[in-house]
Amino acid sequence: MEATTLTTDRLRLRPFGPEDTEAVYEACQDPDIRRWTIVPSPYTRSDAEFFTERLCPEGWRDGSTYNFAVLGEDGALTGALGITRRTLAGTYEVGYWTAKERRGRGYMTEAVLCAARWAFTSLGCDRLEWRAEVGNVPSRAVALRAGFRMEGEQRSGLLNKGVRRDTWVGALLPSDLGLPGTEVYVPAVAAR
Repeated sequence: MEATTLTTDRLRLRPFGPEDTEAVYEACQDPDIRRWTIVPSPYTRSDAEFFTERLCPEGWRDGSTYNFAVLGEDGALTGALGITRRTLAGTYEVGYWTAKERRGRGYMTEAVLCAARWAFTSLGCDRLEWRAEVGNVPSRAVALRAGFRMEGEQRSGLLNKGVRRDTWVGALLPSDLGLPGTEVYVPAVAAR
């Protein structure tokens, strides 16, 4: 897919590039980002270069992962957001982090909603999944504010830095945002 830029009232989401390497490196020095995400720890400049100059462009080219630099009104890096294709057709997963000094302002919720609408309308996404290690309360709060329905926990659902961890799981469907899906969805009806 051709690289895409998305906008909201306060944010611009655009593909990462080499110009973001230093900002990504600086943001990923935050122990919370390294603790709760799968970024390497310690996080080096070469890790940032690999991410911005190789991993992100390749993901856009092969359609496996669409990573966005989330930029604030001042043009500064506010966070990162990725939409990754899963094995089940029409299913994608969202992941994100917010720079420490930009947290608590609703930026990531706004970015997630913008990217979700794009995934539903441009990628043919019928289910957008969110996962986070159990205990990552800020990530869960963003997902809940964006309208994700929590679906439970997965035991050993995440491999992070050589350790398997339990995860919370949630999902957002096109209908949750008033959008049509690409496939018919028939929800289960509870037995009476």
